[in-house]
Amino acid sequence: MADGPEADVDDPPGRNLKEWLQEQFCDQPLEQDDMRLHDAAYVGDLDTLRNLVQEDGFRRWERINEKSVWCCGCLPCTPLRIAATAGHAACVAYLIGQGAAVDLVDVKGQTALYVAVVNGHLDCVRIHLEAGADPNGSRHHRSTALYHAARVGRLDLLQELIRFNADVNMDHQLGPRLLLSARTLNTLVVCPLYISAAYHHLHCFQLLLQASAQPDFNYTGPVCQEALARGLASCLLDAVLRHGCEVAFVHLLLDHGADPARVPWDGLELEAPNWKKVDPEALKVFLEARSDPRRLTNLCRIRIRRAMGKNGLIHIPSLPLPQPIKNFLRHQN
Repeated sequence: MADGPEADVDDPPGRNLKEWLQEQFCDQPLEQDDMRLHDAAYVGDLDTLRNLVQEDGFRRWERINEKSVWCCGCLPCTPLRIAATAGHAACVAYLIGQGAAVDLVDVKGQTALYVAVVNGHLDCVRIHLEAGADPNGSRHHRSTALYHAARVGRLDLLQELIRFNADVNMDHQLGPRLLLSARTLNTLVVCPLYISAAYHHLHCFQLLLQASAQPDFNYTGPVCQEALARGLASCLLDAVLRHGCEVAFVHLLLDHGADPARVPWDGLELEAPNWKKVDPEALKVFLEARSDPRRLTNLCRIRIRRAMGKNGLIHIPSLPLPQPIKNFLRHQN
């Protein structure tokens, strides 16, 4: 095999890839594989799944979570992973009900919930979450279901994941970070709020902020001035402007507490060629916010929401307050 964690394993020339993967990652030798459960999950054949599980001598507790090299480019996976990928909700529910492990990962660190989100299967996503699947997936994978939903603009998937307490401030850092190093945009790319803005998904951006995503995510300083000169952003507000996002993105960040003073621009920079992408109306709102004091009502709302914390925000609708005040606290005014 080529470079990778298994590169030191003997791999004779001409060896069958499926055989090698089966040996390294799967639960049964190739000659012992029984693919009937995987086949039924792939085509959504619920009757066959039931018959197999109830068959005399069928080792349900072993086979239902067995990884076999079967599909997905010879990726070793379980029947649940296959059913979730294909979007067969009834099969997903049945397999979980029969003991399929919802948080079992494949060799890439992907859970069945993650692949259900990637393939856009809302019913399968809901079934996994209601069965107790971790909405944040595995720490061994470089992404999460929430991040992917924010990137592709699937508001419905995002709502379900947030409803089951997915971490809206997850940092998907792909490489090691030096403790005292100057930051560049690379530390922003890996948060859901940034990626929703980069792809201009306004409703997802708004939902993440309402769910307590940090408007100044990962602003720890110091900022690398050389990186700024190359057009990289210092914070989320800076990134939103540089990506040419419409003025609504700026309003949302400011309303949720983003600090305009953290955008290190001066008059000369605004005349540079790399600023042609900035939305004129968004730029105007930003400049006004940087020069004018914030309204007291806005400051009060920010302070109250921060004091309540993420877990407290979900209880706003049940508070003994007039509806207009609850709408105001939820940014629904």
